[in-house]
Amino acid sequence: MAKSIYTSAAQVTIFSTIEKTLSFAYRIILSRLIGAEGIGIYQICLSVFSVFLTAASSGIPVTVSRMIAKQTASGSRRGKHAVVTAGVLSTLIFTIPAAFIIFFGRSLIAFLFPDEDSLNIFLLLLPGLILTSVYAVMRGAFWGNKQFLPYSLIELAEDSVMVVLGTVLVFTAPTPAEGAYRATLAALISYVFSFVVSVGWYLLHGGKFVDPRGQLKPLLASAMPITAMRTSTSLLGSVVATFLPALLTGACGYSSSEALALYGTVTGMSLPVLFIPNSLIGSIAVVVAPEMSEHFYAGRRARLKRDIERTIKAAVFIACLLVPPLFALGGDVGVLLFDNAFSGEVISAFSFMLLPMCLSMMTTTALNSMNCEVKTLIYYFAGALFMLASIFILTPYIGIYSYMTGLAGSFVITAALNVRLLKKMCPEARYLKYIGICTAVCLFGSVFGYALEGLTAALPPWTGAILCGAAITAFTLTASIAAGIADIAAYIPFIRRKNLKR
Repeated sequence: MAKSIYTSAAQVTIFSTIEKTLSFAYRIILSRLIGAEGIGIYQICLSVFSVFLTAASSGIPVTVSRMIAKQTASGSRRGKHAVVTAGVLSTLIFTIPAAFIIFFGRSLIAFLFPDEDSLNIFLLLLPGLILTSVYAVMRGAFWGNKQFLPYSLIELAEDSVMVVLGTVLVFTAPTPAEGAYRATLAALISYVFSFVVSVGWYLLHGGKFVDPRGQLKPLLASAMPITAMRTSTSLLGSVVATFLPALLTGACGYSSSEALALYGTVTGMSLPVLFIPNSLIGSIAVVVAPEMSEHFYAGRRARLKRDIERTIKAAVFIACLLVPPLFALGGDVGVLLFDNAFSGEVISAFSFMLLPMCLSMMTTTALNSMNCEVKTLIYYFAGALFMLASIFILTPYIGIYSYMTGLAGSFVITAALNVRLLKKMCPEARYLKYIGICTAVCLFGSVFGYALEGLTAALPPWTGAILCGAAITAFTLTASIAAGIADIAAYIPFIRRKNLKR
């Protein structure tokens, strides 16, 4: 069982890493071709779209996965089909009317966009609301049936379609707004692709749509708390996308174009770099979360303790390795990847945000696995309120940095509250000392990186950045081994077993 879990986690992580790398490269391409203003328009449209998509289906995949596992245990094949059908029906009940209302009542949401062009670009995505919500159900079916390979392949293929098609379409875009329109069209086509392939796979491999009665009500009851939290996250992003450029214009004296460019720089260039750990942590969570939940309800405290410790330590260690090179080389990353010095300043200044961010994400996963969704939702709101207060109070004084300050503070708040609750739910788990040592190693590596970056400044940009980044990572890893937070020796027996099999 453990071997299967680790294999699945590794499989999902590898594909997810490739997918995120493609998306990251696509961001670089878009930033070069349509500029910060075009990225800003594109981000605003996606932020508003994500609110409706999240409200329609964000809690469905996890719930479908859990309910399919339950039906598998009872040996009911028809029950599994009913769960999937209930998921599809519940999303269509929301998305089809919502798409029509939004399209014909577009004037009601016009205030969310800086101009009519942005509104029209958003309307292009409406068919994707219906298609992607159905694909979300298929994704849950893949997870519940432990079909991680087809899930990973479809996710990667969807991203590949968007990247290739988007690059071709955007390459000849005459204006930033037209470039944002073409990038959005590529996103819509990728949604069509994943819908067709996932539904086709489901039907070709024995899936059916049957009477969902008996499964619809429990599915909705279980999905609602998760949906509420994720919808709040998307709504917060949409609020920020709407009001932050306006605040920058009114309080800081920027023009509308300059404000959009600043917002696009931070959300479309800096944050994708700072959110690099998300793909790794998300892959671990997809596979491990159901196991944690099973251990919790079965009363297997020792296994639950083990999984909590391992996942939290893995998340924090990932951040520990990434912070020092980003802190030292953030400025170079912004210029080399995006040809934008300001994006690099933001990356460097807020690189330490990765520690509370990773801790917050993994502790939320652990707590949700132990039926604490309502409390993690409350903790999320506490962090969100801090972010909004930071934006509205600090923007006149520190500009766009108010958003990043609020975001970092929200992660600190949710991480602290989550850790406090987790200690009550599983007091035997030990990870606080590990977090403290990781933080110290992270600071030590950052100081080393800052000093080394100055010594390699005379080298050619790419050469200096690669050599310096490799040296900083090697130094941090060595310090981690010396501090006892990266136990390489623990893997030696596994390596020996593999060699003996050969």
